[in-house]
Order: sequence, then structure tokens, then C-alpha cells
Amino acid sequence: MNNKLFDELKHLLPDFSEINDKGHLQISGLDLVDLVSKFGSPLYIYEENTIRNLAKSFKEEFESRYKNVHVSYSSKAFSNPALVKILNEEGLGIDVVSRGELEVLLRSEFPMNKVNFHGNNKSEEELAEAIDQKIGLITIDSFHEMNILDKLCEKRAIKQDIILRLSPSVDPHTHELTSTGILDTKFGFSIETGEAKKALQISSRKNNLNLKGIHFHLGSPIFELNPYSQAINYVFDFIKESYPSSSDLEIFNVGGGFAVPYIIDDQKVEIEHYAETICKSVKKKVEKLGMPEPQLVIEPGRAIVARSGVAIYTVGGIKEIPKIRTYVSVDGGMADNIRPALYGAKYSTISVNKTLEPHINMVTIAGKYCETGDKLSENTLLPQVEPGDLIAILTSGAYNISMSSNYNMSLRPAILLLNNGISKVIKRRETYDDLLSTSNL
Repeated sequence: MNNKLFDELKHLLPDFSEINDKGHLQISGLDLVDLVSKFGSPLYIYEENTIRNLAKSFKEEFESRYKNVHVSYSSKAFSNPALVKILNEEGLGIDVVSRGELEVLLRSEFPMNKVNFHGNNKSEEELAEAIDQKIGLITIDSFHEMNILDKLCEKRAIKQDIILRLSPSVDPHTHELTSTGILDTKFGFSIETGEAKKALQISSRKNNLNLKGIHFHLGSPIFELNPYSQAINYVFDFIKESYPSSSDLEIFNVGGGFAVPYIIDDQKVEIEHYAETICKSVKKKVEKLGMPEPQLVIEPGRAIVARSGVAIYTVGGIKEIPKIRTYVSVDGGMADNIRPALYGAKYSTISVNKTLEPHINMVTIAGKYCETGDKLSENTLLPQVEPGDLIAILTSGAYNISMSSNYNMSLRPAILLLNNGISKVIKRRETYDDLLSTSNL
């Protein structure tokens, strides 16, 4: 069936999205109305083929332009054993930033030699568990953890591969709360202040640490390509001047930050454009400096899972303030998606059960939580809605669930994985017993 709005939103929807003969939104052959009827609301769904296709695209686009590339999924975007299995089958590595994210990989039997442990304040317990599990790589973010890790390895008579996270003071022109490569950030050793050079010197002398290379991450989401080129050139100049021996640089990790569009007006940057800019910049710079080509590591997270995910909500109360605003309240909100309240993130919406009806009514979708700022989407177009209608918020696969909470003692929603007409519960809806399981009653 044809629908102008649906066609405009097509690039924001998962693969295999369509309108069925009931006029309902359908994904991977499954009617979302039926799924909500069976599994409840709010409901998050992930489309498996979308994840696989994007994982393949990152590998293919970068590997076709650079001979030694490692694609490592940033699990902070969304972590789940079902996703871990998919990414392992697609040949990706995985980054973790906490003991909990590491535990997901351990219980999923993901190969530890393909894991990199990030984080600006890893505890002694986290570092000990990582090396005891024979983790492949640890990214060092401070002198404090460098010393802790060295002592832990000395006790175990092992040598741990590490890279150093550097801060190149490059502005990626993204939200101030998600810019991580500038000078004023908690992440990394600053090149500008001299801390990065000092960190290289000290780490290279540690008997129990094996310095393999460097890492930087500019922020997220980055719609511009120039910050990558700028940072790559700047960091390589620093490496040539300050690395203990430039020929020993084995890993050059440019992080992630690859943007995805959330609304129709957002710029769309194709994976091939990132690959062309990054690979070309690295190859050109190492050739100019007379250095061997290191392994190039990229860390897509959002860009692999965001578009695969859709959040579905049920409409409740509707409040019309004449000549000002109409609030459409739903049964979820900032507890399952805090990004609009935290970052001012914008989302596209579409009716699930009235997909073919004209979306001509300007409304604000409000959450159910006791905060004025609990709004999922402001000034969005929907059909004439009434209580019980279903609304889909698109591109909800990254960070929504990762940053979710039990605010107002609410229950986190169920999560489904869809694949060719089959739905699988990959995380059940929480119960009140779950909420109270750690209380001393």
C-alpha cells in the first residue's frame, strides 16, 4: 500500500517495514498491533536483518578501503545476549565500559580476545576480572588505572595488551554532553596539555603492560566528516613525534560517533562516506610520515542498532490547550527513553494502527512520569488519536533501553527480536517482584 508519510520515513524504519492490508504498521512480516496485544505495552522491537545488514556494511565498506580493519561494536548503545550472538556471527568485536557489560559477554560465551574494555574510572575489581578472563585489550584512561593494572598483572605474572585513550582537542560539532574529544572532557590523556606524551612514556616502561597503540573518540553523533580527518592528521603528527617508536604502533583506533538520522530533516551520512574519509586520511598520513599502516579500529554502536529498533506505546489521556498545544499521553516515557529530556533528542513518529490515515494533527507526545520535561516527541504529526491507539517512535534501538530506569517504580518494557515472521522475547517485561527483589522486606 502507498502512503506518502511512510515513504518519507522509510529510511528511519527497520528493513522489511510495510503497511499491511489492515492499515497497520508491520515489520518483518509481523503486525505490531498483534505483538502489543500479545506482549503488552510499551514494547520495544528489534529487527534482526537490519542489524546484520548494517554490521556487514561497516565491515565491507571499511575493509574494501583498508587492508587491516577491526570493527568493534560499542555495547553501551544496547547490550543483550541475543545481540552478542548476532555480532559474533557477523565477525565483529565488542567494546565494554563496565563489569555488567563484560558479564553479558561472558555469559554469552563471546570470545574474550575480541573484547576491549573502555571507561574513564575502571575499578580494581573490574580490571582484575577483565584480566582473569583473558580479555584482549584494555584502553587506559588515567595514570591511576595504569598503575592499578600494572600491579594486578605483576601479581599474576602476566603482560596485558593496552592502548591509551587520547584527547585530541577536536570539536566534532555535536551536543556538548556527547562531545568527548575536546580539551574540557573527563575522557583521555590530553595531547594539548602534555599529559598524553607523559602517558606514552610511562606506559611504555611498565613491565607488565604491552602498549599496542592509541585510541580517540570525538563524540556522538558526528554528521560532519572533516573532524575525523582533522583528528587523524593531528594525532598521527603527535604519534610521529612522541610515540616510543612509531614503527611499533600496532593499533590506531578512531572510535565511533557515526551518526544516524532520527527525523526526516536530519542529514544522512552513508557508511561509505565515513569509510572513504577515515581510510583515505589514515593511508595518506602514514605514507606522508613514512610509517607502516597500523590496524585501523572503528567502534560503531548507535549506527548498527538504532534504526533496527522501534518503541511502541499506547495512548491514554489527551489534553488540548486551545491555540497552544495538544498533549497526547502514552504509557511510557523518560523511564524507557530519557534522551529527549537529557539531550533534547528528536524522534519521528507514526501511528501503528492508523498508519494510512492522514497525519495532520500537531501534537506533543508526553510520557506518564511525574516530570514536566517527560516528553518523547514535541510538535509531531499524527492522525486524530484516541485512547487505546498505538504510536511507534522510530530509531529507538540505541541508548533508550541502555539508559532506562525504574523511575516512579515503573517496569521496564519487554524487548522482542523479529526475524522473517518470527518474534522472540530477548528480554521479558519486568515484574514488581523484580523491583523488590533486592529490598529487605
